[in-house]
Amino acid sequence: MKTHSQTLIVTKNDLDDLNHVNNVRYIDWVNQIAKSHWQTQAKSHMLSNYYWVLLSHHIDYKHQIILKDTVTLKTYVKACEGVTSIRVVEILVGNKICAYSETKWCFINATTNKPSRITTEIIDLFQ
Repeated sequence: MKTHSQTLIVTKNDLDDLNHVNNVRYIDWVNQIAKSHWQTQAKSHMLSNYYWVLLSHHIDYKHQIILKDTVTLKTYVKACEGVTSIRVVEILVGNKICAYSETKWCFINATTNKPSRITTEIIDLFQ
């Protein structure tokens, strides 16, 4: 599986009233890294002809993340079948997984706005 990563520094805007990263921010990060992975791997004709929509989202929070922590967002596609894929996102500080997410995405044809079977060409981008 091909992984894709980004690094960021936690700012005050990421925090909740308890001074750790707000759970809504984790969801933003999961979406951000998924979008980045698609946009950096897909060819221009893929980007103009297809897009992904989120069907379900599950996240396990394991350790808190606080102000000024350096966070690594790491993602990979765990499985593709039919019109859906399962994407994993690990949110790490150092080597410690602070959150683990699995999201189910549906592959959509941009012309019809209907689900489209994930082709071998698309699967090969992530395997």
